[in-house]
Amino acid sequence: MEWRGRRGSRNVEDRRGMGRAGAGGVGIVGMLAILAVGYFFGIDISPIVGGLDQGSQSGEPRELTAEEKESGQFVSVVLADTEEVWARVLPEQAGEQYADPGLVMFSGIDSSACGTAQSAMGPFYCPNDRKIYLDTDFFRTMSQKMGAGGDFAYAYVIAHEVGHHVQNQLGILSQTMQARQQSNQATANRISVLTELQADCFAGVWASHASQQFNSIDEGDIDEAINAAAAVGDDTLMEKAGRAPMPDAFTHGSSAQRQEWFKRGFSSGQMAQCDTFKAAGM
Repeated sequence: MEWRGRRGSRNVEDRRGMGRAGAGGVGIVGMLAILAVGYFFGIDISPIVGGLDQGSQSGEPRELTAEEKESGQFVSVVLADTEEVWARVLPEQAGEQYADPGLVMFSGIDSSACGTAQSAMGPFYCPNDRKIYLDTDFFRTMSQKMGAGGDFAYAYVIAHEVGHHVQNQLGILSQTMQARQQSNQATANRISVLTELQADCFAGVWASHASQQFNSIDEGDIDEAINAAAAVGDDTLMEKAGRAPMPDAFTHGSSAQRQEWFKRGFSSGQMAQCDTFKAAGM
């Protein structure tokens, strides 16, 4: 993916060097908030990264490393690409004007309008403040512990969360959250899976249009995204955590499902092909 030297987004807030307190001072209430947000919005990667970080930050402001500065520039360019694509695609295909989301980069632990943001949850979208929360160390985790490195693999993660923002704008996210609250656990998990798979499909729609619009994506990049989709499948995450995959407990979809829906969005470039709920008979 060719991203260096390109326009960045103005909607990125970088909190990584602000010296916020580590997870050791969160307490029981904060820890419950971490788990709640992780269930509804993020990917719980704590079994892979070895549990929650208990106080890795000193609370003192610090200088960002060269790697962090580069990842921040990358995130900004990818977000800008999603802004340009969805500003055109959403009105054309859904009759809605696109409102840019915000994106907050943080280190370790932070706060959001949906509760506590914690790196072990993975990236997530908060509909309450319309912001994406991302600890850029997640990219290192993807590369070193999940076998899913590469610029476009990381871009897929951002595009997936932007997909949730698109769902939020269309009213889909509020409907699915309400339906989950009124359902038993198995049904709630199924609705969650369909919600996540649609966000994967929307990420594929973005990739399809970005490839044509910016000419910055090649075939190898798409392979990276498909590999990343497999790496964050519920069955793969459970297996890496030493657990037998249990489909009824899935909240994001299997590796095969996540790959299938990303590819469906990419090959069609059409939001209408991303109705996971209709495909599931709901």
